[in-house]
Parts: sequence; structure tokens; C-alpha cells
Amino acid sequence: MGRLVYQASTSLDGYAADERGNFDFAAPDEEVHRHVNDGEASIGTYLLGRRMYETMRVWDDPELFGDGPDYAQDYARIWGRINKVVYSSDPHVSVGPATQLEPVFDPEAVKGMKSAARGDLGIGGATLAGQALSAGLVDEIRQYIHPVVIGGGLSWLPQHLHLDLEPLQMHRFESGVLFLSYKVR
Repeated sequence: MGRLVYQASTSLDGYAADERGNFDFAAPDEEVHRHVNDGEASIGTYLLGRRMYETMRVWDDPELFGDGPDYAQDYARIWGRINKVVYSSDPHVSVGPATQLEPVFDPEAVKGMKSAARGDLGIGGATLAGQALSAGLVDEIRQYIHPVVIGGGLSWLPQHLHLDLEPLQMHRFESGVLFLSYKVR
């Protein structure tokens, strides 16, 4: 049985994106990127909202990173081997390799995916992850907290959510980014 892991990069004040939808404050440096790569090693399937998938889709073409740094090339290979499920009510969304489109997020279907999974499942996008958190499906939360306050935008967690958590790991990067991970009890 696989775990469902929610990983997000946030501002210190808890936003995944600013009021315009920008998240450039969370661009990882080499040290953070390598840490992300290590954390993605256990992921076999990613559940993504449409906007997050459209953002991440650049990684579908590993040739774009052929002349880039080795850690970017590594991430492109990791992304390429991961199956993706994209949730969108628009049936005309274009998806890439190893990607299936689902019209709605179905908690029961996700439970089935977790039961059948050989590896972990990741979930990306604050809105979709909020649905999974509210449904009690998330097993682990990983947060990269960037040293910036943006004052508003898309919260990385849904309002009125209460979870009891068990600390798993904490790491401070040279850039000031903090990594925290928790098991959901």
C-alpha cells in the first residue's frame, strides 16, 4: 500500500502562490532542487490539478534540460518515469505521456490507488491537495518554507483543517529555506 504525500513550497506566511498566481519566490536553488529530487524517488504516481500539471508539464520534454544542470536533468528523468493523473472538468485538456485525465477528484478512487500502489503517490496543487487533506487521504506533508512574506494569495492548506501531526524531518538550507515533514496521524 502506498502513502499519499503532499509536498509544497510556500512563503513564510503560508501561501503557495501570490494573489496573481505567481510562485516565483519558490524557485529552488541547486541544494533545494537536489533535496526535492531525493524526495521524489519514492513517488510512482502524481495526482495533479490542471494548473499544477500545466506548470509542471515542461518536465515532459527531457531534451529541454539536456544542456542544463545535472540536477534538472535528474528531475526530468524522475518526472518522466512517474505516472500522472490530472483532474480537470475540461475534457479538452492536452496531456502528455503516462498521463490520464479525470473529470473529478474521487476520494474512493484515490483510496483504491493507494491500496494498489507499489510506491507512494504524490499530490500537487494546493486546491487539489486541500480536497485530499479534507477527505483524510494524505499520509505525509512536506513543506519547503521560503524566507519571504507575500501577504496574501493561495493558501497551501484549506481553512478550518485540523490535523494531528508527528514530526519526521527538519532541514535548513544555506538559502534560508526550511524543509519540514510530518506524518499525519
